[in-house]
Amino acid sequence: MKAVIPYKKAGAKSRLSPVLSLEEREEFVELMLSQVIESLEEAGIEKIDVLSPSGYGLEGMTKARVLLDEKDLNEALNRYLEEAEEPVLIVMADLPLLSSDHIKGITSTKKDVCIVPGKGGGTNALFIKNPSSYRVRYYGSSFLTHCSIATAAGQNFEIYDSFLAGTDIDEPEDLVELMIHGKGPARDYITRKFRLEVSRGRVGLVPL
Repeated sequence: MKAVIPYKKAGAKSRLSPVLSLEEREEFVELMLSQVIESLEEAGIEKIDVLSPSGYGLEGMTKARVLLDEKDLNEALNRYLEEAEEPVLIVMADLPLLSSDHIKGITSTKKDVCIVPGKGGGTNALFIKNPSSYRVRYYGSSFLTHCSIATAAGQNFEIYDSFLAGTDIDEPEDLVELMIHGKGPARDYITRKFRLEVSRGRVGLVPL
């Protein structure tokens, strides 16, 4: 079994631009990537690849193998799956609430494929036992698409339903969830810049 993490540091997380500068966003995604790698290691996954369109921010990477592919995300990942000779876990880099226990649960599925839905119809992780006979199609309602792809390929699948594993950090309100439920360097970084404030029954961010 091996894991692959699609990653892009340059210009990362533009939807966080209302609350974080470009430099801050790039620093933040690097911390989230490190936490995802750490969770994979704690789950016992020894083969970890980072798939990126450029080497920017990955020059000193030692905990994972860096693979560069300038192609579109789907094209790059599908080429990766074609060449894989063992089960593959695709996990996004913006999941600082993902724990080693989640990863163990995902990869212990009895089904051919395990799909972890993200917010808004996305896919946060995919565990594929037979990668050469599966193709991904991210963007849009990729969760439903990945369910359909498994069925069309004759592969049964399990849906791993988890609030924490399903929380990817894209929008400012996602940082609230990180501050409430998270731990580690990514949360520490955000707590140095914001505090939580309850307003009209909702919890929001206030800059320090």
